[in-house]
Amino acid sequence: MKNKLFIISMFAAAVVFSSCNKDLLDQTNPNSATIHDYYQSESDVLLAVNGVYQSLRSGNCIGENSGLFTEDRAGNTGGIDVQSNSGEPFQFGDFSILPSNSYLKSHWTALYQSVTRANVVLSNIDNVTFANADTKAGYIAEAKFLRALMYFHLVRKWGDVPLVTKQLTSTEVPLYTFRAKDTAVYAQIVADLKDVLASPLPNFQTGANLGRVSKAAANALLGQVYLTRAVTISSANKNEDLANAKTYLDACYNMRSFNALTDIPYADVFDVSKKTNNPEAIFSLVYKQGDINNSSSIAANNQAAGETINSLKVMTGLGGSVRHDLVNEYETSDIRKAFSIKYANATNVKDWFITKYRDTTAAASKLGYGGNDCPVIRYADVILMLAEVNMYLGDNATAISYLDMVRVRAGLPTYAVSVTDADYIAKYPTLKLAILHERRVELAFEQKYWFDVIRFFTTDELVAYYHAKNQLDFGTPKLTNFNKKDRYFPIPLDEYKLDPVKMYQNQGY
Repeated sequence: MKNKLFIISMFAAAVVFSSCNKDLLDQTNPNSATIHDYYQSESDVLLAVNGVYQSLRSGNCIGENSGLFTEDRAGNTGGIDVQSNSGEPFQFGDFSILPSNSYLKSHWTALYQSVTRANVVLSNIDNVTFANADTKAGYIAEAKFLRALMYFHLVRKWGDVPLVTKQLTSTEVPLYTFRAKDTAVYAQIVADLKDVLASPLPNFQTGANLGRVSKAAANALLGQVYLTRAVTISSANKNEDLANAKTYLDACYNMRSFNALTDIPYADVFDVSKKTNNPEAIFSLVYKQGDINNSSSIAANNQAAGETINSLKVMTGLGGSVRHDLVNEYETSDIRKAFSIKYANATNVKDWFITKYRDTTAAASKLGYGGNDCPVIRYADVILMLAEVNMYLGDNATAISYLDMVRVRAGLPTYAVSVTDADYIAKYPTLKLAILHERRVELAFEQKYWFDVIRFFTTDELVAYYHAKNQLDFGTPKLTNFNKKDRYFPIPLDEYKLDPVKMYQNQGY
């Protein structure tokens, strides 16, 4: 029997928890349990929804240690090691990724595993009787948000992708083994997020529900989806999408509990002791300090040899290596630089490393079981998207007012003052490039920059943007490798082989 360890087959694998074998008498295996049988109570549904959240935290999905697929790809992070793990991690930052790359395959599989878990919830929740209809509607909304988030990652990274919105039986799997057009994927994302906004979910989650989906998160994500679709997908509806982006981003911004962004010190946004009362957080992946299975490891993993700023755990390696291209992006008086990165003097390092995520408390211990949450959406991100969308709509004055909110908190001059500086205007001669610059340094190591550059530039502009960078600031990875193919990842080879016609490969691979 041909062994299919592919994502489309994984949808079928989710149908049962254990196989149901039949002998010549067609007897049912008494030890088998179908998913349909599993859903008996409200608590069963809650556990299943929690399972969707849990899957997001994987380093193969979008969790704290998944920067290989975004930060390394964009040129913010990444070392010079071309040997480890057969050189596969290096391919992401070197723009030499192969369809056979096992890390790429794992990422694709993890994203679809989260989609599968959400689909299973949505396909079986009607089997359970709920005491309160709002509880059921809330679980449906959470599953739809998480599915939309996963498809938003998939469509931006691969373009056309398989689109599945229900639990599949084994006989249905071949019917979905094809790449749906990106326009269809975006339409599904929008539909899911509008359903979330029509649900009884609160504007923000509090207490024990911190980290769960809220209407503020749905507004922010839907605004970003409309913004991305408007500028990356050729459509006669561009202006309508931009108007919708502004509407939903404004709705999220107007839900905020703080007055001005300057009321929230930048360091406080990432302070583990203040994360349960962080007014800037909109949606984060939550990690539990001191818990061997559910703690955060990003602080320790980023720490370089000889350093103690991130964690009590003693590290001997390079830590979270920062590309000089990003180091040079920080302006002289930017307080975010001293908080986010540091130069390590150890003889085996002598380079910059990430310090944005820290937990040196006794509760995290010398084992590095930190309490850092992984930010997915926060208000500085929304504010800068409002700057971007207002710029596209031709309202530069409003765009600059939002840009200044972020710059002033960072201890920087306003945009009007900055453009009188020769160095600043030489680097960022347009408002568009100034906004991209601000997003890069404000949201560094939050898995935003790659999605930003593919939104800000056409494919030809993107190639020119990377080719214009200084090779010395990238080290071993070769900027000359970057070409039109690199706007998208290749379809993993095993997926392509399922059906080379319907699972066609992306151009250039």
